[in-house]
Amino acid sequence: MNAPEAVILIRQHLIDPEVCIRCNTCEETCPIDAITHDSRNYVVDADKCNSCGACISPCPTGSIDHWRTMPKTGAYTLEEQLSWDELPQQQEIEAESLAVAAEPGGEPGMGALQVNAAVSPSSITAPWSAAHPYINLYTLKAPITATVAGNFRLTAEDAESDVHHIVLDFGNQFFPILEGQSIGVIPPGTDASGKPHYMRMYSVASPRDGEREGYNNLSLTVKRVVEDHDGKPALGVASNYLCDLQKGDTVSLAGPFGTSYLMPNHANANLLMICTGTGSAPMRAMTERRRRLLKTQAKEQNGKLLLFFGARKSEELPYFGPLRKLPAEFIDMHLAFSRVPDQPRAYVQDKMRHAGQAVSELLDGDTYVYICGLKGMETGVMEALRDICKESGKDWAGLHAKMVAEGRFHVETY
Repeated sequence: MNAPEAVILIRQHLIDPEVCIRCNTCEETCPIDAITHDSRNYVVDADKCNSCGACISPCPTGSIDHWRTMPKTGAYTLEEQLSWDELPQQQEIEAESLAVAAEPGGEPGMGALQVNAAVSPSSITAPWSAAHPYINLYTLKAPITATVAGNFRLTAEDAESDVHHIVLDFGNQFFPILEGQSIGVIPPGTDASGKPHYMRMYSVASPRDGEREGYNNLSLTVKRVVEDHDGKPALGVASNYLCDLQKGDTVSLAGPFGTSYLMPNHANANLLMICTGTGSAPMRAMTERRRRLLKTQAKEQNGKLLLFFGARKSEELPYFGPLRKLPAEFIDMHLAFSRVPDQPRAYVQDKMRHAGQAVSELLDGDTYVYICGLKGMETGVMEALRDICKESGKDWAGLHAKMVAEGRFHVETY
């Protein structure tokens, strides 16, 4: 009797459509263009994927980290993956007829573990002294319920941007959070096709010991979305839901999420924070954490804080009032406004260049960089850092790569 023909197995990389928030991070990160998407799902091409792992760490929810051992000839096609509402279960495979595939230099069934040689603009590891984060305690299928303790408009009543500060209380439930982490908001109801709404991610705006110190709560900074990127009228599902919440309402949440965009815990670490709009949420959390530490630590143990914060005008800048009350000896703050009548437009990169010496001096020290806001800000910020370093005789390319490798350069844009 002839032996059965061997079945070549692969470890197929899949994305969980129930957890994925469609942020496009994986597709942008993939060095070989193995990830694509349609209007509903993000998917991985089994013929291209080499299991390099470049997309795993940047994913904010962990939806990217799913695998199925499959016969190579029966791998899930892109068309099949695009049609999924949930991941299929692992198939049973007859053990007697298997031959495990191995790519050159890789583990059986894993593909070649080749690291992308290009330097990422953002660290995928946390600062060495960061507190240990809890992640994925609650999921889309098994969420946690929080109660709205407060909902306050942050921007002026006549401002075009309607930004809210929303406080969520967890009562006696376990939901630990660190500065820089995010949570997933699950809007109620269904979309136009009758399917449940996707989870939306929001950065936490409060420090680890609560929006109100010693209470089991947290805060979010949410802008009501009323138009799409082309300026056409479009109501954001989650943002409008959150902005309309009343005290006492309940919200379904998943998370926490995030393992790298965390603040350092060791004394004397400096923070260089650059943000626009609601990208201020993690910066507020970190700044408030440092402010509270002043109660128990000497100022010289907290390191320096340097903030660049941009908005169209002061009336549309979240937390403008509280920010103006922070003393200069606690934080060196530079606000950039791009739509003030009779004044030239100023963006965060302009303010950075104007304060170039302070930025350059901070980059010489034990400094951690945090950038958060609209994706369009990245180019200008990176160019400003390059120019500031060139002016002071520093090699920005080398310094940037070093900071990325050491978990000291973090970017979160949307």
